[in-house]
Amino acid sequence: MKSSLLDLLLIFLDKISLLVNFKLFGIPEDNGGTVDNHNVSYFKRGDLLEVPRTLFIHYGIYLGNNKVAHLMPDILPALSDNACLTEKVVTNKRLILGVLAKVASVRVDTVQDFAYGGRIIVNHMDNSYNTKPYSNEDVALRAEKLVGATSYSLLWDNCEHFVTYCRYGIPMSFQTEKAALEEGGVVTFRPTWDT
Repeated sequence: MKSSLLDLLLIFLDKISLLVNFKLFGIPEDNGGTVDNHNVSYFKRGDLLEVPRTLFIHYGIYLGNNKVAHLMPDILPALSDNACLTEKVVTNKRLILGVLAKVASVRVDTVQDFAYGGRIIVNHMDNSYNTKPYSNEDVALRAEKLVGATSYSLLWDNCEHFVTYCRYGIPMSFQTEKAALEEGGVVTFRPTWDT
């Protein structure tokens, strides 16, 4: 019985991963701030990077030397301390199970692995934020300090909360607020890190 339940769960996760990778909506072509994913010379240490996905935007902080710190839901760090396993790029199954289990890690990946084939927008959020960003070096140091396992919540503790905390000192998610307002709700922030 347990084996068939596990098989059903894996089939379900495969179907969800297909849906996640399927482009349902076109992303408008706005080249303001968009850069070639392979030309990391454009990035400065501490830059806030955005990668539009099908249903959301993924965020990270550029650390220099082709490395990006970003918060990713991931079940594997909760199951294993083996660095060889957890350092590998997060698969869709690991990501979905991390969301369901509410576990994540702030990890460091290459720019290419972070972008996962998507286009990168640099410091675009600075135009929307009322708070002046910290210096780029302080942003990078804050991100490096948070590398490791953490909790995850789509509403209160996601990749956007991570980068806004690092860059502006206030964990916020415009995506979460927008979704809550569309549903008539209010979002209260409950970050897991200290400010």
